[in-house]
Amino acid sequence: MSRVLPQPLVSLMILALWIAIAPSPSLGQVVLGSVVALAIPWFTHPFWPDPPRLLRPGVAALLFLRVIWDIVVANVEVARLVLGPADRLHPVFIELPLEIDDPFVATILASIITLTPGTLSVDIDRARRVLLVHALDVADVPATIDTIKRRYEAPLKEIFGC
Repeated sequence: MSRVLPQPLVSLMILALWIAIAPSPSLGQVVLGSVVALAIPWFTHPFWPDPPRLLRPGVAALLFLRVIWDIVVANVEVARLVLGPADRLHPVFIELPLEIDDPFVATILASIITLTPGTLSVDIDRARRVLLVHALDVADVPATIDTIKRRYEAPLKEIFGC
């Protein structure tokens, strides 16, 4: 089973996204999406690191919902900022100290930050255990660091036990 379907959750997510963005959800789109969803993980499997075990799937589901909500809210905020006067923006680079040891989980955190409009993960310095983040508008850097750690890093540590 694992040789045919090396990353079943990734395949499922690819298929779901394929169907969601298809011009019309037809049988042909489902078949094509299934082929893509099976092929991508199969061809890329040798490049994947061994992911940590998912210890708390319920917390993972709640984190997923939180991230979706934050993406929606951030889209509205970024639209408001971009359409307003440019002098209202306070862009900043933030060095976010990481408590996460696992590089795979740190990459998930960086991806969550990048997915949220208005923030972008720039670099993960594993030696210093720092994630460099660019934010479009930050008034209080320590508060922003605390928010990221509380909303995303803490649940990831709980989900993966790291």
